[in-house]
Amino acid sequence: MEGWLYLIRSNRLGLQYSRKRYFVLEDAALRCFKVAPSSSKREDPVRSAIIDSCIRVTDNGRESVHRSVFYIFTLYNASNHYDQLKLGARSSEEAARWIRCLMESALKSPRKDEHIVACSHRRWQAFRLSHRNGRMHSIDWTVFSSVHNDPMAADVIAPSPWTIFGCKNGLRLFTEAKDGGSEGKYWDDHPAIMAVGVVDANSEAVFQTVMSLGQSRSEWDFCLQEGRVVEHIDGHTDIIHKKLRGDWLPWGMRKRDLLLRRYWRREDDGTYVILYHSVFHYRCRSERGYVRACLKSGGYVISPVNQGKQSVVKHMLAIDWKFWKSYLFTSSAKHITIRMLGRVAALREFFRAKNGNCACLEFSSGELTRHMSLQQGENERIKIEMLSASENNRLEDPTEGSLGGSNRHLSSAGSFVQLNDAADEFFDVPDESEYDQREAMWPSDESTHSVDQRHAKLSTAAVFVRKLHDLAVQKRGYVDLQGAADFDNGPFCYGYTLPKDSSCTMPSTWAMTDPTTFLIRGESYLLDRQKIKANSTLMQMVGADWIKSDKREDDLSGRPGGLVQKCAAQGGNKFFFIVNIQVPGSSTYSLALYYMMDTPLEKVPLLERFVNGDDAFRNSRFKLIPYISKGSWIVKQSVGKKACLVGQALEINYFRGSNYLELGVDIGSSTVARGVVSLVLGYLNNLVIEMAFLVQGNTQEELPEFLLGTCRLNYLDASKAVSIDEC
Repeated sequence: MEGWLYLIRSNRLGLQYSRKRYFVLEDAALRCFKVAPSSSKREDPVRSAIIDSCIRVTDNGRESVHRSVFYIFTLYNASNHYDQLKLGARSSEEAARWIRCLMESALKSPRKDEHIVACSHRRWQAFRLSHRNGRMHSIDWTVFSSVHNDPMAADVIAPSPWTIFGCKNGLRLFTEAKDGGSEGKYWDDHPAIMAVGVVDANSEAVFQTVMSLGQSRSEWDFCLQEGRVVEHIDGHTDIIHKKLRGDWLPWGMRKRDLLLRRYWRREDDGTYVILYHSVFHYRCRSERGYVRACLKSGGYVISPVNQGKQSVVKHMLAIDWKFWKSYLFTSSAKHITIRMLGRVAALREFFRAKNGNCACLEFSSGELTRHMSLQQGENERIKIEMLSASENNRLEDPTEGSLGGSNRHLSSAGSFVQLNDAADEFFDVPDESEYDQREAMWPSDESTHSVDQRHAKLSTAAVFVRKLHDLAVQKRGYVDLQGAADFDNGPFCYGYTLPKDSSCTMPSTWAMTDPTTFLIRGESYLLDRQKIKANSTLMQMVGADWIKSDKREDDLSGRPGGLVQKCAAQGGNKFFFIVNIQVPGSSTYSLALYYMMDTPLEKVPLLERFVNGDDAFRNSRFKLIPYISKGSWIVKQSVGKKACLVGQALEINYFRGSNYLELGVDIGSSTVARGVVSLVLGYLNNLVIEMAFLVQGNTQEELPEFLLGTCRLNYLDASKAVSIDEC
């Protein structure tokens, strides 16, 4: 694969800048050129870096760099977090293709310790990529579900929560079925309604149109009067303020506005998910003449169909319009919500009127800009040629001695730090679209942008303060973990702090989930890519912990008096597998799930390789399938139902004992994962969470896959987490 990308760097003052470079990915090596290599003459790269199993790729979302919008992704060395490379693409699709190719290259390459180059300690360290505490943390864990796209949309068999009740303007209308759980009345008051329609445009074009808050929105969004970004949190999350027009509302109804936390992500199949929910922000209080409505959950799911030429758009809203006496206006509230969902039909007609010309997209403050427009004749983005090595003649011609010239650079340059050498800081390739996608100046009013991204890396202290602020913003309106009361129930032992309830009726309990709910790779998966229902689990769940502490708690299984150590003292061949999910915050919460089997490890070769293998192998194989069986739509969309390779997205610390293996999954190693978990924590006592764990099978000998274990967590309560001092 090859094409033009942008090196994103920081100068000595901490200000980011971009440099256009031509990159070639071939033979597990990433090469950088100042100009596109000539087909007639083999040119030596400026810098080169090895892509091996130690390399991780993270999706940082959208960022503004010197008044231009890029889709950022970062490569870093798992063995040396200072060794990293930050790159930008002009579109999310181009970034996704590069991310996928780099991940495939890293997974296919064996671990080569000789290629791990130590971090340089030269004087101009500020010219390297910015390193927040030595690592970029903005990871989109949905990117790492698998290397290859699976034909199935989810790895969980579950009934649809939606029931159709009508059709209007060519849109199917659905209402969310009642859960029947503890949140039933909450959602009956403001039912969730969804509109589904087909738009004649690719999913990326629809996504960017929906995200825009600029002038182009007035061509299809008949509800919006004015929109702006209040705060940019990270590449996937921001706080936006929307003022709604009053002419489409019922007569006599005052104007409404919405203050929303917006989160987006791209799935492997090109689907875009945009989620909204109302928040409080001290810099955007209610204004005179407006009543602030409350969006309990809502958003868009934009899925490509017909070879990507069209998109199925699902738009969902569960909104409290804040009527004076809401019980008198139930039908009116539903009517207003349905009318607002009619924007999907307007979006469809907007693209239909463009006669298939979907490239003209106007960015605005929704894309970290304000009023940045593109001329009709200057719409095309930079076209990046994505050519495989087998299709590119200049990469195949042996007469030019191409491999010899390339290997000379690989022998002397293998780290991302060297790719970020500052010697060519002032050299940049002219960009023909440089003025087409130019971002307007940042507004001086701090109420519009609470943090100036240009100065985000001026000091370690500033970064630390900003991270604390991000956590506070993400938790606004949700459970305050710092103020949660202690659960006082006497002394506890590790493995027993969360009680079991097989009836699944008591809150803050656990049970095992029916394994047939989950889909795993069958024996013929390598041929037909089909998954099958799991029939059983290899291990039985025997205990769980729900613990809070002022620090991260590792190796719970090795502590005296716990479930694992008691069994070890009794002897026998019982083996334990423990998954310890660690959620940072004002208090660190640990959810530890204990699984046990009597079968000797030697009888399960794949599991034996996993238990006794190195961390690189473990990270490439440990897989989690999540499922929210009861809960609000926004939480279900945030978590999803797709299997993910946890070790490729989050940091896992492994602890091997004589009779156990414990996995410490650090949610804090990803701001995106931490943001999702922060959202889940807000609804935690209204959720039923189901999970399955397995070791991924990649070869015919390792198929069919098998589940290690499953669990069901019933309406967990943060206030009932047991303090570590009581264990």
